[in-house]
Amino acid sequence: MKPPMAPLLDTLKMERVRTILNYRYPYPHEHSQHAMIAVFVGCLFFISSDNMHTLIQKLDNNIKWWSIYASLIGFFYFFSTPFVRKTIKPSYSNFSRIAALYHLPSFQSMGVDMRMNLSLFLTIYFSSVLFLVIFHIIFLGLWYVGLVARVAGKRPEILTIIQNCTVISIACCVFYSHCGNRALLREKSLGRKHSGWFSLPFWKSEEKHTWLSQFVHMHELKDRVCSSWFAPVGSASDYPLLSKWVFYGELVCSGSCTDPSDEISPIYSLWATFIGMYIANYVVERSTGWALTHPLSMSEYEKLKKQMKPDFLDMVPWYSGTSTDLFKTVFDLMVSVTLFVGRFDMRMMQAAMSKVNDQKGDLLYDHFREKDDFWFDFMCDTGDGGNSSYAVARLLAQPSIKAKGTGLKCSLQRGKLLVIGGDLAYPNPSSFSYERRFFLPFEYALQPPPWYKPEHIAVNKPEIPCGLSDLKQYDGPQCFIIPGNHDWFDGLHTFMRYICHKSWLGGWFLPQKKSYFALQLPHGWWIFGLDQALHCDIDVYQFKFFAELIKNEVGEHDSVIVVTHEPNWLLDWYWKETSGKNVSHLICDYLKGRCKLRMAGDLHHYMRHSFVPGDNPVNIQHLLVNGCGGAFLHPTHVFSNFKKFCGTTYECKAAYPSCEDSSRIALGNILKFRRKNWQFDVIGGIVYFILVFSMFPQCNLDDILREDTWSGHLKNFFSIMWQSFTDMLEHSYVSPMGILALLITAFLFIPSKMSKKRRVLLGVLHVSVHVTAAVLLMLLLELGIETCVRHRLLGTAGYHTLYEWYRSVENEHFPDPTGLRRRMEEWTFGFYPACIKYLMSAFDVPEVMAVTRNSICRTGMESISRGQAIIYYSSIFLYFWVFSTPVVSLVFGSYLYLCINWLHIHFDEAFSSLRIANYKAFTRFHITKDGDLNVYTLAVDKVPKEWELDPQWESESKQPLAHHRKFPSKWCAPAPNQDPVSTARIVDHFVIKRTCSKPS
Repeated sequence: MKPPMAPLLDTLKMERVRTILNYRYPYPHEHSQHAMIAVFVGCLFFISSDNMHTLIQKLDNNIKWWSIYASLIGFFYFFSTPFVRKTIKPSYSNFSRIAALYHLPSFQSMGVDMRMNLSLFLTIYFSSVLFLVIFHIIFLGLWYVGLVARVAGKRPEILTIIQNCTVISIACCVFYSHCGNRALLREKSLGRKHSGWFSLPFWKSEEKHTWLSQFVHMHELKDRVCSSWFAPVGSASDYPLLSKWVFYGELVCSGSCTDPSDEISPIYSLWATFIGMYIANYVVERSTGWALTHPLSMSEYEKLKKQMKPDFLDMVPWYSGTSTDLFKTVFDLMVSVTLFVGRFDMRMMQAAMSKVNDQKGDLLYDHFREKDDFWFDFMCDTGDGGNSSYAVARLLAQPSIKAKGTGLKCSLQRGKLLVIGGDLAYPNPSSFSYERRFFLPFEYALQPPPWYKPEHIAVNKPEIPCGLSDLKQYDGPQCFIIPGNHDWFDGLHTFMRYICHKSWLGGWFLPQKKSYFALQLPHGWWIFGLDQALHCDIDVYQFKFFAELIKNEVGEHDSVIVVTHEPNWLLDWYWKETSGKNVSHLICDYLKGRCKLRMAGDLHHYMRHSFVPGDNPVNIQHLLVNGCGGAFLHPTHVFSNFKKFCGTTYECKAAYPSCEDSSRIALGNILKFRRKNWQFDVIGGIVYFILVFSMFPQCNLDDILREDTWSGHLKNFFSIMWQSFTDMLEHSYVSPMGILALLITAFLFIPSKMSKKRRVLLGVLHVSVHVTAAVLLMLLLELGIETCVRHRLLGTAGYHTLYEWYRSVENEHFPDPTGLRRRMEEWTFGFYPACIKYLMSAFDVPEVMAVTRNSICRTGMESISRGQAIIYYSSIFLYFWVFSTPVVSLVFGSYLYLCINWLHIHFDEAFSSLRIANYKAFTRFHITKDGDLNVYTLAVDKVPKEWELDPQWESESKQPLAHHRKFPSKWCAPAPNQDPVSTARIVDHFVIKRTCSKPS
């Protein structure tokens, strides 16, 4: 019962306020975030109030550079769109935003100079990190010898040190930008010699009384703040012990200053204050009992966070160039095909280990046959994204579902049996993928019993719950599973360990002992679960078991449902092949018309084909594919022309999603490919750079820039493109080899169902577009560099110009009469200045690139050293990679779209790229008292992306077995109208009549 004020507090979001005031996250990390936000907001306030009018006044005189910057920032927005709402990964997205603001063309043309702030930031940041690392090493040493409390042994978070150093550096830079490094003011009102960011033009005196002028002249308030709140702390003579360990402030005089500066730098004072506060806070925290009473540690907080939100994994990134799971999957597949296909088969091992007299007990389960009214479920291809897998598992776990269809409204009870058709986890059958992608969603949907232990191995199955003497007495849901091709990638090792030697899948009991089985259901219905392995067929021992079962147990008028993983009726039609000969032989020559339904998954959509009555005997009445258990979506329009199987004509009765929707969904490859597969940048950018590596630099661009008309520019531009390409083919080795390798890859990538001529033609067209795009981007990049060099924005100085410029400014504005810099350089053996020097080089890449390019164009490649060549090509690669990654994804995504919708190839590649979590479904069966089989397929069009703790589940009294609960699932959607239980609908319904015995 909530207190009366609870609704008001919920309305006012007081829980969030309380969380901010009493935050449970580790102290330094969260507070450094708050400090960073405060510093950033203050920085924006001062910049906007002090310099906005300056930039606006310069707009008319610099319209060309403003337009270039608008284009540049727009491009970088396009580049960084896949990383919106991502914080830490990928880290290069943050660097790209900094590069967009600092690099070409120079801000100095608009009266803005960021060099001082950037240089000062790097210097303070590196110094802070170095200082704090040394402090932590010393403090841990004191803990080791026992001079501080035991709590000090807890290592600090690296992220905490980095964030605090960032905050300190930004604060010092902002202070310098607006207050300078003034040590003493003589005969002059506030003003500083070096502004750092912007110059400060003043408006006319008569404009000072307007509201706008008062806003613009906020710099007067700023100067008062600098002089009063952040005044210099005093002279070095006041602190004799610090006189040799400080930097000094800059003297500001109306004339020349004859005396050296004796005042401590306010920048140094601010830095020392922040560092001292950090050290004091850390020492107090680790040396007293405060740390013992701290609300929660990082690991404890993450554990609590998992209790409030489900820790689901995202959809598998099939086009990731950085995923070790995918490389492992490829390796496992190669090993499986080489080792297990035709050499070692786990199914043969299972047959050999089965007792001769008890083989029936290991494979045949008949404890359901005495039921009068029976419900059971079928799903396949789960274990991809956590949200989609849990959405289906949540529906399966509900005691009943009230669903609507076209002209249909009914209440469907939870199945006593769940049959899963394989592919339990993607991309490979590892312990991690089984536990996180398969078991976790099902355990959230229906919790296992309290005595269940994840590490437990069931030696003697079935391990019937206590108090029951027979499996028939257990009234909870049970689960039987066949493996799919992904489960066979490791030779079925993980499947055997987690399915055949465990007793619980969440709240579903697992009596199964082998990878294939037969289930005898009420009213003469049977389920044959077949294991096709990687052969797409059953082995001889499996065939023998089912053949003898049909002969001895299956009645003449019984009905059989055959479950396989792969729908070979669709795949054989698509690939124009014939597979599953043993399965077809078993169905056609042994069952002889008793197979009323074949079910499979593997294709992640729903399609049902029913026979068209004719003169030929019908071996299978209905063909059903339902692979919508949680994996990415597959298209349906590619298989819309399927008509015949085993001599019988079929027609499509249902497809989900519809063929029209499927074709429309494929359009997402053009614009969404990169957003869904940003890891593909790693591969695409490198490939494009290899294609044009031999074309850098382009020194003869005069013809493009010499023309005055757009048509002349374009004509010369494409002429140089062709000339560059032909020169590359004649004189280089790297790029032609890259093009050849790409041609071979493109040819092998095209499905073998196409003829070789068409594969060659399509591969050449595909590669030609990529090569053209790469050459075009190369010329645009070179043209941009050449333009900046001609306008003397680049290539006017030399290497390390930013560092050399900063050292000169530093000597002028940060006096060092005691030689502290020299001593720091000696104590670190030159490491300190060298690190700062090369850190600044990372932000001086354009100048380095332009200077090296000028040298190559003047005297040839032989004029530069190997190290300079490596630096040049590395610099070029950084820029070219950023420019090329959106283009390569656009070209490849367009290729997939054209292939899937026009040529009907790449159905797997074109839809796995979209990583669609929506359009999920499962099939529920009901064997009525009359023996008829009602088949309902329930689907969810949109899967929730967010989940919250279900208050009904939390408030309900706990039961030893979760299937006795009215609300069995832990998580629900935040909005009731988005929850799968509310949005599930019936997309297909049909009835298979019981076979009646003929009167004698």
